[in-house]
Amino acid sequence: MKTLDQLIRPNIQKLKPYSSARDEYKGTDGVFLDANENPFGELNRYPDPYQKKLKSKLAELKSVSTDSIFVGNGSDEVIDLAFRIFCEPGKDKALTFSPTYGMYEVSAAINDVELIKVPFNSEFQIDFDLTKPFLSDPSIKLIFVCSPNNPTGNSISGIEEILKSFGGIVIIDEAYIDFSEKESWLKRLNEFPNLIISQTFSKAWGLAAARVGLAFASAEIINWFNKVKPPYNVSELNQQAALKALEKKGETFKKINLIKSEKIELERNLDSLEIVKKVYPSDGNFLLVEVSDADKIYAHLTEQKIVVRNRNSVVRNCLRITVGSAEENKKMLNALQNYKS
Repeated sequence: MKTLDQLIRPNIQKLKPYSSARDEYKGTDGVFLDANENPFGELNRYPDPYQKKLKSKLAELKSVSTDSIFVGNGSDEVIDLAFRIFCEPGKDKALTFSPTYGMYEVSAAINDVELIKVPFNSEFQIDFDLTKPFLSDPSIKLIFVCSPNNPTGNSISGIEEILKSFGGIVIIDEAYIDFSEKESWLKRLNEFPNLIISQTFSKAWGLAAARVGLAFASAEIINWFNKVKPPYNVSELNQQAALKALEKKGETFKKINLIKSEKIELERNLDSLEIVKKVYPSDGNFLLVEVSDADKIYAHLTEQKIVVRNRNSVVRNCLRITVGSAEENKKMLNALQNYKS
C-alpha cells in the first residue's frame, strides 16, 4: 500500500478544518452562549459533531476502537467523502465491479472522477483476469466492493487478493452484512491499513429514514474523514434514533432472523411460478429474480400498487424483490400468480 500522504489529495492535506463551538468546549453542562443558538426550545442546541455516545455503543457492539469509527449522513456520505479525500478531480480514477450499487458511479461523476466498471463473471464474482491490470494503475485511488452485492445479493469472494495487491484504498460496502451468514471484514480490519468498511443503520436496523451510515478504518483514515465532513453532519434526532435501536438490539436480531426465514419461504414460492426463470442466491434481505418479461411484470405489479425494483437495464429480465412482511410477500406472490402474458 502507498502511504496516506501519497494517497490523500494535496489540497486536503493542507486543509484547516472548520472548528465548531462544540469542538472548542468539550463539556456537556454550562451556560452556552458560544454558538449563536436560540436559548429556547427542545432542539435548540447543536448536536455532538463526533457522536461520542453513539460511537461508544458501536465500539462495544463491533469490538473496535472509537477512533476507528466514522458516523455519517447515511453511507452515501462515506462514499462521497472518500472521493473528496483521495481523488483529485479530473485526474484520479476509481474502480468498481458491475452490476453494483449505483451511488459509486453517481458520486464519482459529482466529484469529476472517472469510474472504471469491471464486469463480474457469469456467477457475479470478480473476474481477476480483467481486474489484475488495473491493480497496478497509480491513477486508481479507490476500489469499491459491495458485499453482499446490490442488486445480485451474493457475497463477493477474492477481496483479500485485492487488498494485498492494490496500493490504494479498498472500500467494502457491507450494507447487507447483518443478513448474511458470512463474517464481516471488521474482524480483519487491523490487518489491512488500506481497508475501509462501510455499514448502515438503514437495512437491518430499520432506520432508513434516519440516515445513519458508518465507516470503520484505521484511526488515521477516520481522522481525515472527520476533517473533511460538515461540522454537524448527523442530527441529534438521528443520533438518538440510532442509540435507541442499539438499546433494543435483541429485538433487531429477532427481526433479522424473521426476515431470513421469510426469504427462504419467498424463494420457495417464487421458484414454483412459471414466469420465474431463476432466483439467484442471496445473502441480503432481497432476491434478484429472473422472469419471463421484467418490464411487463413490473408494470403489472405497479398497477396493483406493489412496488419492486426493475433491474432489467442492469441484469436482463431481472426484478429485485425486497423481503417484506409475510402479508406483503403474500400479496406480491398473488399478484405474480395472476399475471397473464
